[in-house]
Amino acid sequence: MTKAGQSRIEDHLNGVTSFEGVTLGIDFGTTNTVLSVAGPDGAAAVLSVSKDGVDITGYRSILCFWQDRETGHRTSESGPWAMDAFVNAPHATRMLQSFKTFAASRSFTDTPVFGKRFKFEDILQTFLESVAARLGDKLPPKGNRVVIGRPVIFAGSSPDEELAMQRYEKAFRAFGFTDIHYVYEPVAAAYFYAQELKADSTVLVADFGGGTSDFSIVKFEVGKDGLTFTPMSQTGLGIAGDTFDYRIIDNAVSPLLGKNTEYQSFGKRLPVPRHYYANFARWNTLFLMNSPGTIRELTELAKQAVEPEPLEHFINLIENDYGYEIYRAVSDLKVRLSSDRMSELHFKADDFEIRTDITRNDFENWISDDVRQIEQSVEQAVGTAGLEFANIDRVFLTGGTSFVPAIRTVFENRFSQAMVTSSNQFDSIATGLALIGQDADIARWAVKW
Repeated sequence: MTKAGQSRIEDHLNGVTSFEGVTLGIDFGTTNTVLSVAGPDGAAAVLSVSKDGVDITGYRSILCFWQDRETGHRTSESGPWAMDAFVNAPHATRMLQSFKTFAASRSFTDTPVFGKRFKFEDILQTFLESVAARLGDKLPPKGNRVVIGRPVIFAGSSPDEELAMQRYEKAFRAFGFTDIHYVYEPVAAAYFYAQELKADSTVLVADFGGGTSDFSIVKFEVGKDGLTFTPMSQTGLGIAGDTFDYRIIDNAVSPLLGKNTEYQSFGKRLPVPRHYYANFARWNTLFLMNSPGTIRELTELAKQAVEPEPLEHFINLIENDYGYEIYRAVSDLKVRLSSDRMSELHFKADDFEIRTDITRNDFENWISDDVRQIEQSVEQAVGTAGLEFANIDRVFLTGGTSFVPAIRTVFENRFSQAMVTSSNQFDSIATGLALIGQDADIARWAVKW
């Protein structure tokens, strides 16, 4: 994109010209949400919000609710402001994050929030309204075309794709959008990458999000009339960044909180049930832990435990909502291990403290089965396209998890290092979606459901 093109689209954002013909791309992610706009002239820009003098484009996909004790009025915030509200009053707020993971779950019907039951579409609509309020007049009118990314495979053990898309439709239309189109996230990333192509290329795009990893093979041909596009295959799986966080918590944190310990029952020693630790180690189920029923069950287990202290720490962490701070420490550790061979996992809350060195080798051992499944999904994408690895001209990686060395190795072992590229890991999908929105023949990109 030229500087002049960037300037023209920024004029739209500043209200200098109208939003006529401007399209909006929304990359609603498990961890972050990014919005981008594109103009008829081909210029594009990522929408940002300002906090403490810093422009933020990767908007955290989290909601925090609280209630006025006197009036009963329920208020919510999103993104970094949600995190601030939670940190300042963890006992008086309700935090929801990684809620995209529930989109295709038939077992998730709703969740109570200060007297109201929120369905998935209610949560997503509330999140969109909060983001829109922060963006203000940077957001195009709701009648403009909007292109929304969706994963190839939704997260979950038995994802219901039709249910997920119904929920998306209800949320985005309730928000007020009318001209809505859906495009596979890796296809949008491929379109973004293809803007730089000078010759015909068969491109493998790998999009690593928080909840899913998606792969798409696209054949691009460069002609006088611009790019022509032939989708060849799409595959995906519900293993991504959140799964890697889960492995760290499950191996380095949960054993200190009673996992693998025992309790006494009718003269027998039984293992403490593992499902408590499975829920604790997942972003999307963590908020379900702090319920009267779960706390009551854990308290009874602690009374009968052979080693009660770890379980008592576990209960304290859940009741006081320290789990989110543990996740932040784990996420930071994961980032550091992408550049360092060893890093310290440190967390302290009340009289419980974790201070342990984690090596990259530890981490890679914990995620080895996950990486193997990711590699198999890549192989499936190539095979479904009727290609060999040698037929791939370019490989484009996007998403924060693409920084993990074990992930990059999957591709560098199959392709030359020069073929594997990545840029704008967090913005490429949203920008690709907005640019696709400018295509008069949007149907050739859109997913039918």
